[in-house]
Amino acid sequence: MSMPNSPADRTRLVVILFDGASLGIMSFAFGVFDLAVHYGAMPELDVRVVAGEPDAVMGGGGLATALPHDLAAIEAADLIIVPNWRSPTQRPPEPVLEALRYTHARGGRIAGLCSGAFVLAEAGLLDDRPATTHWAMAPLLAERFPKVKVQEAVLFVDDGDILTAGGGAAGLDLGLHLIRVLRGAEVANRLARAMVVPPHRSGGQAQYIESPVPEPDVSDPVGSAMDWALSRLDQVLPVDELARQANMSRRNFDRRFRETTGAAPATWLTHQRVIHAQRLLESTGLPVDVVARQCGFTSAAALRPHFRRIAGVAPAAYRETFGWKPT
Repeated sequence: MSMPNSPADRTRLVVILFDGASLGIMSFAFGVFDLAVHYGAMPELDVRVVAGEPDAVMGGGGLATALPHDLAAIEAADLIIVPNWRSPTQRPPEPVLEALRYTHARGGRIAGLCSGAFVLAEAGLLDDRPATTHWAMAPLLAERFPKVKVQEAVLFVDDGDILTAGGGAAGLDLGLHLIRVLRGAEVANRLARAMVVPPHRSGGQAQYIESPVPEPDVSDPVGSAMDWALSRLDQVLPVDELARQANMSRRNFDRRFRETTGAAPATWLTHQRVIHAQRLLESTGLPVDVVARQCGFTSAAALRPHFRRIAGVAPAAYRETFGWKPT
């Protein structure tokens, strides 16, 4: 891979941080890009961290550091990432909003991660466009900015020149997606392997807000029933049977299950079946129809809509990206 010949060949990424931003948030914002430079996947990339307001400091773990660049660095940016904003109900500084509008007008890409989507919305960049944010803030985004077409459950939205992502690792997913767009799947997959992360999660994949997966606490009746079900995912498992395993009435079991997991029993069970299917697709060469039956579905056709809803892709496409390959 050749090195860039001149500054004009470089791709400039600007990350805008505000006072009090944490190192953790910063790592989700551009860690994948920084590692792309480190591993030689994108040697032409110029990453700059910019203060979104005067005297902004980021910190974490007892560390605190001033940000090295001001908004003047935005003028040459090809891509701007806004990873967060301290208050979704507070208007960001006007100079930042003006800088975002300027970059967008001249053809630059703008990405907002998590609460950073509110900054893009305040700048008017999300009007009449699909966008997402962290699932817990999605209702507020829709309420405050009714022109935004909020897609609350997806990992990220690529609308061409405007991109948004949910919280946490969804920022990494969006970063790898952008590298795939800029440099191709081979470069993105090589970088993902170096980082020991999945090479591709579709933007349409759910943020898993309806079916969290805590480790079952077998000392608790509900946890014990969950553990019992996890060892029998190839079987028909009526929720009434799980309630009997917990020695509870169905009504009480449903209530306790929601309190424990945040999801209905049937929703959780379907999610576990799909997770099991993912593991089999990754680690075996079993036909998809066999995988489906081993996960409690009657056929590949019965598995497919649930798999697509949760994983964002069909089982065959998932195996093509992550799965077992004959040697």
